[in-house]
Amino acid sequence: MNRFIRTIAVASFAGVLLGVLAAGSQNPPVGSAAPQAGTTSPSQSLVGGRTGLNIVVLDPAHGGTDPGARGSAGIREADIVLELTAQVRRGLESLGFQVLQTRSNTENPSFDERSALANAQTGAIFVSLHVSSTGLPGTARVYTMPDTPLPPSVGGLIPWDQAQASYLSLSRKLGDAVQGELAQRFKGSPMNVQSAFVRQLRTTAAPAIVVEISSVAMEDKADLDRMLPGVAEAIGRGIATFRPSYVTPSVPGTTPGVKP
Repeated sequence: MNRFIRTIAVASFAGVLLGVLAAGSQNPPVGSAAPQAGTTSPSQSLVGGRTGLNIVVLDPAHGGTDPGARGSAGIREADIVLELTAQVRRGLESLGFQVLQTRSNTENPSFDERSALANAQTGAIFVSLHVSSTGLPGTARVYTMPDTPLPPSVGGLIPWDQAQASYLSLSRKLGDAVQGELAQRFKGSPMNVQSAFVRQLRTTAAPAIVVEISSVAMEDKADLDRMLPGVAEAIGRGIATFRPSYVTPSVPGTTPGVKP
């Protein structure tokens, strides 16, 4: 792919992917869930041409031939995050969100394919799930990309690999909401979102966070399994808390921001 295909239009910063990758959005995404009959989505309830949060894209990290972090007791990150994704999904759907997954089995989509699924949606956020190789066992952290200068647009377009820049404010607000819930449940977890250069987040044109739990170094997988329901509940509650704040303008030439 050349540089011009890998761009995202400023006029459609709600998350519509341009170029060849957009063609793939016509196929049903992995793990898509149809809206329930008789319900009203947040985007339908807003006025003034603004879009609310309706879709959560869950990204179980790694997969396929990439197991991710591995512990001495045989714990594989790729397997744990799939189990966590299933629990997070159930909780989110019970709250009325539509949930998509970047993978549902042993697939290993590329970074760009994972981002493309989120970028093709309107009114979406992106949550990538990980298990660390080290760290204080039984804790959880949320990461967003650090502050980066808003890239100059060329003909109304910005580079694909700088797609996250316009969403950092919303990403941090989402991250703080989720981290606050995690800190209440898991002693030793930080109170606020952390910053890190995460490849998966950089190309995502939507509020995007990484949730990482510690760790594959646990000697008994059961200890890690016991964390998953609490982590899933914290993610769901954090997203629900963030939901009223997520408003992206659909007016050409404007950029997303936090609702006052």
